[in-house]
Amino acid sequence: MEIFTALAGVLTNPILMLWVLAAAIIGMIVGAIPGLTASAAIAMLLPLTFYMEPLSALAFLYVIGKSGRYGGSIAAILFNTPGTAASAATQIDGYPLAQKGMASKAMKVATLSSVIGDFIGEVLLIFGVGLIAAIALSLGPPELFTIYFAAFVVISSVIGKSIIRGLASAALGVLIKMIGIDPISSEERFTFGNFDMTNGISLVPLMIGIFVLGEVFSQLEVRKNKIKIINKIVSKDNAINRLSWIDFKPCIPHIIRSSFIGSFIGVLPGMGSSIAAFVAYGEGKRRAKNMNEWGSGALEGVAAPEAANNAVSGPSMAPLLTLGIPGSTIGAILVGVFLIHGIPIGPTLFITSRELVFNLFACGLIGIALYGLIGYFCASFLGRFITKIPRDVLYPIIFLTSFIAAYASRGSLFDVFVMAVAGLAGWLMKKYDFNPAAFIISFVLAGGAEETLRQSLLLSDNGLLIFVTRPVALGFLCIAFFALFIRMRSLTHQTRKSNFNDV
Repeated sequence: MEIFTALAGVLTNPILMLWVLAAAIIGMIVGAIPGLTASAAIAMLLPLTFYMEPLSALAFLYVIGKSGRYGGSIAAILFNTPGTAASAATQIDGYPLAQKGMASKAMKVATLSSVIGDFIGEVLLIFGVGLIAAIALSLGPPELFTIYFAAFVVISSVIGKSIIRGLASAALGVLIKMIGIDPISSEERFTFGNFDMTNGISLVPLMIGIFVLGEVFSQLEVRKNKIKIINKIVSKDNAINRLSWIDFKPCIPHIIRSSFIGSFIGVLPGMGSSIAAFVAYGEGKRRAKNMNEWGSGALEGVAAPEAANNAVSGPSMAPLLTLGIPGSTIGAILVGVFLIHGIPIGPTLFITSRELVFNLFACGLIGIALYGLIGYFCASFLGRFITKIPRDVLYPIIFLTSFIAAYASRGSLFDVFVMAVAGLAGWLMKKYDFNPAAFIISFVLAGGAEETLRQSLLLSDNGLLIFVTRPVALGFLCIAFFALFIRMRSLTHQTRKSNFNDV
């Protein structure tokens, strides 16, 4: 099996192992700091990967994404503040356990659940991605365009509170991507005579602005006091905090079920960890024998969302590696790494760079083991460490590092300006419930979508009718509109329910 060969190669490469270890630690720390996200850390560290080997660069950022998802559970359990959006479901039962003095036990359950869920998701990715790639190779431009179109619609409508704002965010991402030179006519588009804009807007400063500066501005706006932590939460392990088999056994069915829920949701572009965690929590509570304990400190209530949250990580890479469609913001950033190192993504990736892909999977498996070991034994220490980080020092450092990272990408002051404008835009998007993730993912997808649309129209004798006369293309169009219909129906139901409750 190729994966075992890849594992042997990675384990015997000390430099690569150091990058994976560093990623596991960095991701945990960033994920556990309330207000920071793994996406922000990856965006800020992206320029560093310009000077790394392709596999090291990809593995470094990939593992940060994995451990960052887990790290959010530490903040959720200890501080009652989710380190990531997905860990908000973990907070429901995690913090009540901490208040009872069982924080260490809750974090051990979170760690084991995250590791098992992540491992199941990664294995499903390894064995399923080749089949998806083989199918993708048989698709033509019309089918690929409708896949892009479906991704636009699903991502912009599913994430966030408003369909209109989500679609507007996606449309803005497409519009920004069109700045520069038309790839066919070679005419300037939306440059307004500015020479710097003829090469288009670079992905790196745009992502740093949206995810890093935007988050810094948001944190400055809602500036809070130093995080408070109950002494007994981080006290040394005692009898009440020892995780026994009797304690953990009831969690196993929830972990297995939630892992498959998270894996399925992970394959769907735009759905993400947050949706997976809350779906798994709701399904777990519905099936639980001790339903009344959920919400007041049930270990199973920590296990279910954490397994689903991390199970998303691997399968969310499937659409990226096989179709070039990022299913998450982390995937969108990894697109940048592939492009920086000249690696074409899409169905041909498994022909041109098969060894690289399996080595990346191997790094992912090793990263899971490393953050699992570190988290199981050191999560409490990490919690104490985070409380000692002054916010007044942390965010100015992040702010200055962002400017350096944006300039380092191409050595251009114009990129610094782009990052600053993107930071303001990211802050305003969050403030007014627009969708930064939909914006970035649409920006990444727009180039491929435009190319396949034009190819399709060149192949067609009937214009846009080519998309409804080919069964596969028509199928993806139906999926897009069906997803939009379901989302609109869900929001309408929630509005009626809210109005009824107000009455």
